[in-house]
Amino acid sequence: MAEMNYREAISLGLREALDSDERVFIMGEDVGAYGGAYAVTKGFLEAYGPKRIWEAPISESGFVGAGAGAAMVGLRPVIELMTINFSVLALDQILNHATKLRYMSGGQLNAPLLLRTVTGGGAGLAATHSQSLEPWFAHMPGIHVVLPSTPYDALGLLREAFTKDDPVLFSEHALLYRLSGEVPQERYTIPFGKADIKRSGSHVTLVAYSRMVHVALDAAQILAERGVEAEVIDLRTLRPLDMETIVASVRKTSRVAIIEEAWRTGGFAAEVASQIQETCFDDLDSPVARIGGEDVPQPYAENLERAAIPDAAKVVRVLKEVIGI
Repeated sequence: MAEMNYREAISLGLREALDSDERVFIMGEDVGAYGGAYAVTKGFLEAYGPKRIWEAPISESGFVGAGAGAAMVGLRPVIELMTINFSVLALDQILNHATKLRYMSGGQLNAPLLLRTVTGGGAGLAATHSQSLEPWFAHMPGIHVVLPSTPYDALGLLREAFTKDDPVLFSEHALLYRLSGEVPQERYTIPFGKADIKRSGSHVTLVAYSRMVHVALDAAQILAERGVEAEVIDLRTLRPLDMETIVASVRKTSRVAIIEEAWRTGGFAAEVASQIQETCFDDLDSPVARIGGEDVPQPYAENLERAAIPDAAKVVRVLKEVIGI
């Protein structure tokens, strides 16, 4: 096993892809000389040159469209969107073109487009740079939506992303880049659509993804001090969604809460809650709880931003109010 942080794991996965497949190239804003807005591609331009590391203009629609076109003709582009907030400028290229290409061509064409982006708040970047828009993408057929929460998951899921022939949104949380963890030295991959049980428990199931997995684990520790053992499930991918793992856990615990950083109204937690209700209604001993970000533009002030994003204390409070534990 090797110790590395989240940033290093993603950088390693990208280097492996560039080294092993000449069709892979990286394009985005500041990915070259600057080394990437979050330093993931630091040193890449020197190592691979401008034919593999492409600086893009500030035109997300333009370079995402170019990436989709490159994917259509057999290349393996990695398009870096500096933040997921900027994906709205390229939604037409993603939603109306890349994700529908295989279906509308009757399988004659596909777009193996890997969209790397940064999500989430907590870094004091204000309302237009701190949003969690993954539920929008999970709503779209034809795209994989991936949200690793640990260095181990980041590397395994990134390797898997390069095997897909349809678009992949690989969403990295801004506050996880310094998170360290053990990563096997031997090669491994993590299949999409396979959730991970990060903590076993028998009294309540906590379902989360991305940074909220760590919030769920913190809440589980608080609950454990009160004699309540929570099972924490990391979704890892929103599309495909692993409902089997969730259902098995809920049937064991009879209580469940879904935690996400995205706005609570219309969030992905509502989809998970609906499927739990449809499948596990007779197994539930309480309502399904949903814990999401406050329905406000992300505040810039540090104290207000903290209040807008779920934390362990809020999770524990909602569990008491809705589930009664």
